[in-house]
Amino acid sequence: MTDQDQNLAAVVNTTQGSYRVIVGRGVVDDLGHELKKIGLQGRAFLIADYVMFPNPVRRAQEALERGGYETHVLSLEISESNKNLETVQIVYEWLADLRAERRDIVVAMGGGVTGDLVGFAAATWLRGVAVVHVPTSLAAMVDSSIGGKTGVNIPKGKNLLGAFHQPRLVLQDVGHIETLPPREMAAGWAEAVKHGFILDSQLLDMFERLAPQMVALEGDEPVDAIRRSVAIKGEIVSADEFETGDDRVLLNYGHTIGHAIENVSGYGTYLHGEAVAIGMMAAAGIAERLGMIDSELVDRQRSVLKAYGLPVKAPGLDIDALIDASKSDKKSRGGTIRWVLLEGPGMATTRRDVPEDIVREAVQVVLD
Repeated sequence: MTDQDQNLAAVVNTTQGSYRVIVGRGVVDDLGHELKKIGLQGRAFLIADYVMFPNPVRRAQEALERGGYETHVLSLEISESNKNLETVQIVYEWLADLRAERRDIVVAMGGGVTGDLVGFAAATWLRGVAVVHVPTSLAAMVDSSIGGKTGVNIPKGKNLLGAFHQPRLVLQDVGHIETLPPREMAAGWAEAVKHGFILDSQLLDMFERLAPQMVALEGDEPVDAIRRSVAIKGEIVSADEFETGDDRVLLNYGHTIGHAIENVSGYGTYLHGEAVAIGMMAAAGIAERLGMIDSELVDRQRSVLKAYGLPVKAPGLDIDALIDASKSDKKSRGGTIRWVLLEGPGMATTRRDVPEDIVREAVQVVLD
């Protein structure tokens, strides 16, 4: 087995083709080689979040050029506040100036916002060109880089413009996250820990047992845990590419109240993973009140989230505003929220019949 095979975390199967997700240390140096392996030709257009500039971006550029790709680089300041059409327009104009063609490749290097925005540009440039994701935040690695969701915000709401545009390759170098601020690392662990709670009790045990080692990114176990988390996301996307069934919605565990917290507190107060962690506590409170789980699992979830430096409460927010915001979440249908709730460790399901008084009680606990 080659090193690259050992680093293979998942093969995601979609209507737009299959793609590999590679996770390891130093794998960015294989970027050009991996593109060659899957037969991609043309030039490479590397669009990177400026915080990765210059060293990691140069390393990625050199790897592309070693693979024989003529490479152009655009470094942009990309954040939630400018994840919009104005920023996409800058990308379009750069691609137009360089006469990017259908056979060329767009490479997105940065966190989740970069992946969303650059993925959207790739989906819409010449009706779709190949995109490759090189996520550099833990949240993007275990969640947003896999599954082909792209999007930008408009004043009326987040991600209202978007497309499903699956990548041709996802390459995740764990070295990129070693310098992340602790808060951003914690926010990324929230998505990975979530995978354990909803689908894999063994992964959950690993997160619980090795928390200090995971947080410090020491040894092979954190890389193995990221690979397993990536594999779970890949399996779900393969089973439910367009989020029409019951599989992919499970990934929204903690997100209904999490999105509402982001919305009501003003985007930026809580990082997405932090809001999801608090949302997971609200969802666990709902499941406990419905008799689906016992208080022991609620306590266990609280302890694990805290061990990764995540908040479990959002004090001071208005409960009515939160409940209203949760009803307008794009996962609800006709005002009925489809809650993702635990039935046990590594087991989740969806429920539409949750009484509002139970929701209110559970949400109030995380606001006190």
